[in-house]
Amino acid sequence: MSLLAGLRVLEIGPGLGAAVAGRLFADAGAEVACLGADTSTPLAAYLAHGKGSAGSLTSGLRETRIVLLEGTPAGLEARGLAVASLRALSDRPVLVLISPFGQTGPDAERPASDLTLCAASGIARLLTGQVDDLSEPPVRPAGEQSAFIAGLAAACAGMHAALLPGPGAAIDVSTQEALATLAISELARAGLMRRTWSRRRLADGNGATVCILPARDGYAAISPREDHQWAAWLEVMGAPAWGQELRFRTKADRGRNWDALHALMSEWSRRQPKQAIVEAAQGARVPSLPLAELAEQLRSPQLAHRGFFRALQFKGRTIQVPSAPFGHLEDAAMTVPERVEGRGLPLTGIRVLDFSWVIAGPTTTRHLAAMGAEVIKVEAPGRGDPGRGSELHTVLGQGKRAIVLDLKQPRARSVARALAARADIVIENFATGVMERLGLGAEALRAENSGLIYISASGFGRSGPESGRAAYGTLLQCYAGFAGLNGHEGVAPRIGMAWLDPMCGLMLAFAAAAGIWRRRSGGGGSRIDFSMFEAMLWTLAGPLIAAQTGTPPRRCGNASKQHTPHGVFAAKGEDAWLALAVTTQDQWRALSEIVPGLAPLATLGAAERRARTVEIDAALGGWIADQSAEAAESRLRAAAVPAAAITGALDLADSPHLKARDFWEADEAGLLPGLPWKASFGRAGGPAPGLGADTEAVLAEVLGLSATEIESLGRVGALGQYSPLR
Repeated sequence: MSLLAGLRVLEIGPGLGAAVAGRLFADAGAEVACLGADTSTPLAAYLAHGKGSAGSLTSGLRETRIVLLEGTPAGLEARGLAVASLRALSDRPVLVLISPFGQTGPDAERPASDLTLCAASGIARLLTGQVDDLSEPPVRPAGEQSAFIAGLAAACAGMHAALLPGPGAAIDVSTQEALATLAISELARAGLMRRTWSRRRLADGNGATVCILPARDGYAAISPREDHQWAAWLEVMGAPAWGQELRFRTKADRGRNWDALHALMSEWSRRQPKQAIVEAAQGARVPSLPLAELAEQLRSPQLAHRGFFRALQFKGRTIQVPSAPFGHLEDAAMTVPERVEGRGLPLTGIRVLDFSWVIAGPTTTRHLAAMGAEVIKVEAPGRGDPGRGSELHTVLGQGKRAIVLDLKQPRARSVARALAARADIVIENFATGVMERLGLGAEALRAENSGLIYISASGFGRSGPESGRAAYGTLLQCYAGFAGLNGHEGVAPRIGMAWLDPMCGLMLAFAAAAGIWRRRSGGGGSRIDFSMFEAMLWTLAGPLIAAQTGTPPRRCGNASKQHTPHGVFAAKGEDAWLALAVTTQDQWRALSEIVPGLAPLATLGAAERRARTVEIDAALGGWIADQSAEAAESRLRAAAVPAAAITGALDLADSPHLKARDFWEADEAGLLPGLPWKASFGRAGGPAPGLGADTEAVLAEVLGLSATEIESLGRVGALGQYSPLR
């Protein structure tokens, strides 16, 4: 039985974001029917593959639980697809509406494109990390990522809403907000501290945590972020004498002297093949992966082992496309379908035991807590989750309960097993084999709790020849080809922001809700083996297909093969930029009336404009350079031309539009960013807990332990430094 057997979804086209959401539902086993599906391009054909055709809107609404559609409020109204119109036909479905800036707020009708949304969300400013030269324009990510991220947010929110009994809810997904929340640390920093990172590189630019080194045949990425990893990395490089110099002793020292350190490491790495660097580093348990081309992944033994690719026929040609990003699923024993009463929140009554840490897992459980689940965060003694060292925990820890268990202690492991026996979901992202060695693996816990949904998140999944590799999300961005595609031609690739981890948080929260759906449908518990590597490739379907059907994808900055003008232009002031994308003839005519240098070219068609890109960009660049990005944006928006000043996190914190949409939530310490969607049923909240703050309460309430029993656990060290309150 698939995760979503029995779930019917109606996808109303056109709309790339809705098609992405429908693809995720279909990959999880839902029955997806389309009205007006687009199959004109290889990417569109892939997104539509395996979906059915809906007979009519009326019958489609009656037969489905979730409806996916895309458009601004006025656009949906003109098509007869406004919420009121759809509700008049049926009140049963969950309506999931995707639009550039949401269905409410002063910018709801603002014109947009993939490029301008990446600019308006702050992503373009952050994507490739800090730069040495501020004349380098900010850049959008490869592969229509605005649609993929909006589609993932829509699928995640819609899946949770589908768990509510009774009439359907309404979900409002703003692509701008969905993209912005990928940079959750930056948003939290702006909202809580009124500070933001400079785009100009300062010191190491995070290189002491993770960096790219040139190799003899390309590049390798390394991440010796911990002291023991750095010591091991020095041994990999042959224990150079400079490694013992005081200026490189601590991570802070390495950051302060980064330019000299990177030059010394590069002197060594340039003589080595990239794969040799990686194998030596991995052998020393130093996280490292090569920068790879997308085409290389089509021959990956790891992906072949896990059956990740499937064949798709397009115009007489067979191409390989991604399958479900959830890894392998195993059926547990059948359980009696759960009885769900009342509306409340989708996950009211669901208990989650959270062993995850850093970003991907905590982002997942933040979403689950917001949807009403009781999330019990299990942390080790000492510092706990590394996210506590920054603003990250303030956001991702919201609404959770926190306990400390020293899982090295037998009695602590017994407590963990007892909690898992009373949980609905367990999520963990330890290295492969760690939970099994602790006696907390899926097989052991599901033997005592057949209805348990056990989710493992790891770099490569729990099976296959690469399953044991140490990897962080930023390294996987390099290995999957994402980092290599993002940026400008002729500029060395950079790691950039932690894109993959928060994106996986959306996928994992979707999978968790899908597991609850399956269990309520009588399918029993689930074992979900999630590969972050596969999730990254799932969102790179467009470039993957292009690597097989046309010119291999390459780094091309903000340029477009279809549209001109399409780019980011320098405006008046330091590091001030405007993104602009013309995608229709009407937009071109409107732009030509505003920019004097373009007036003689007003009648050019799309192909003619592409042939004269240099001339058009020069005229447009000259016009923009004489004014502020905000002034140019205002004039172009008034003419319905997609344009956006490159936005930073502080701009988002002050945005009247986001304030009108209640995206920012007041906290005693400042402002906290909200979820990547708005739901008619609301969300749960609450402050992030202190380390171990709920230990005694959880052990007493969930396990029924007495004060004496809890004190005994504390005496033997099972609870770390915890001392029961008296």
